Amino acid sequence: MSKISVNDLNLYYSEFQALKDISLNIDVKKVTALIGPSGCGKSTFLRTLNRMNDLIDHVKIKGDILLDEENIYNDSIDVVALRRRVGMVFQKPNPFPKSVYENIAYGPKRNGIKNKGQLDEIVEQSLKEAALWDEVKDRLNKSALALSGGQQQRLCIARALAMKPEVLLMDEPTSALDPIATAKIEELIFDLKKDYTIVIVTHSMHQAARISDKTAFFLMGELIEFDNTQKIFTTPKDQRTEDYVTGRFG
Repeated sequence: MSKISVNDLNLYYSEFQALKDISLNIDVKKVTALIGPSGCGKSTFLRTLNRMNDLIDHVKIKGDILLDEENIYNDSIDVVALRRRVGMVFQKPNPFPKSVYENIAYGPKRNGIKNKGQLDEIVEQSLKEAALWDEVKDRLNKSALALSGGQQQRLCIARALAMKPEVLLMDEPTSALDPIATAKIEELIFDLKKDYTIVIVTHSMHQAARISDKTAFFLMGELIEFDNTQKIFTTPKDQRTEDYVTGRFG
């Protein structure tokens, strides 16, 4: 079942066309990986899914993106509410310069939750979901900036989860991390798909192969191939996909 349907999506930065006629369906509670060389449009595409590109000047978008069959580019859409439903984790961990607790409680507080017991519950639940609770439960009031890079990234995932999103977008979430921290995040993604629809941009073929159910290969702003991950990596239909996944270019 599709959580997000993208139909004939075109995106322009002023005169430059960054995405060309993209159509694909993102399945509910599955991990979809976006792969392709630098500058191919995969991060731009990811940001269309929660309208982050709205924040950039001179961006023009044509086509439809349906979240649960509702077009997110309709004028009637509340973009703040959309971004609550479609959370985002960035390439570099970006915790707020606040305590671990305040990082998680920030979003729920902004949404009007003031009850301390309720906030405590959200903080604990979110940190447990992000596999971080045991490591930080005794330092909730310490600065989040004192955590390691991998812990900071899991904190940012917990911060996104505190808003109870339906979809989690991840833009190369492990590219700044060491192999051990990367393995923890991958394990976490695998666990989270029980409850969330996840779309991840990754430069690592191995990562896409390990954690995703479906893979989309982008090249020069076009979607070249989209299929079950195993097929993309073993029997791709397009020669360009094969060349990329076997390391002949990119």
